[in-house]
Amino acid sequence: MPVEALVLLTFIPAALALNLTPGADMMFCAGQGLRAGPAAAWRASAGVAVGGLLHALIAGLGVGALVSSHPIAFEVIRWLGAGYLLWMAVQILRSDGPGRADLKPAKPFRDGLLVNLSNPKVILFILAFVPQFVDPAHAVLPQFLVFGAVLAAGGLVINGLAGALAGQLQARFAARGKAGRWLNRISAGIFGALALRLILIDRS
Repeated sequence: MPVEALVLLTFIPAALALNLTPGADMMFCAGQGLRAGPAAAWRASAGVAVGGLLHALIAGLGVGALVSSHPIAFEVIRWLGAGYLLWMAVQILRSDGPGRADLKPAKPFRDGLLVNLSNPKVILFILAFVPQFVDPAHAVLPQFLVFGAVLAAGGLVINGLAGALAGQLQARFAARGKAGRWLNRISAGIFGALALRLILIDRS
């Protein structure tokens, strides 16, 4: 086993505590739930989880350290992510009502994956948090993947539940024209706020 059982048992509660802390991923999944219902929220959460696993792979391979040490790479990823979130917000506002923009089941998953991958703060967080539990005497990449899988699994469940709860509101109010439009605006506002958060983050 790449990680000792005692180390893993220490990591799991720490990872769950982080998963339970409201953040960009949880807000994103809630926004997807408000936009298109519980199923879309779960797909978005799955996309975010896969993105987290890819971030762990990148960090374990050492590419993450390279990105974190090169400001230009960090800035490019950050602005791409902010631009994508703003584009999503505009598309939501231009749609007729909640859910109509998400007719393709794969879209929430794709959006969750791209939003997570284009957030450079995720890879910086993994580089700061995960190495505290890594044993340098053993292969580093498998350990990063195990810890990344634990974080991704916890995030999948918690973010999915948060999005599904928001999706219940969407399912209840979607049939009401004015309420549905307000849910659309709230969803777009969440994505706009996430874009602004990404623009304003301090790299340090």
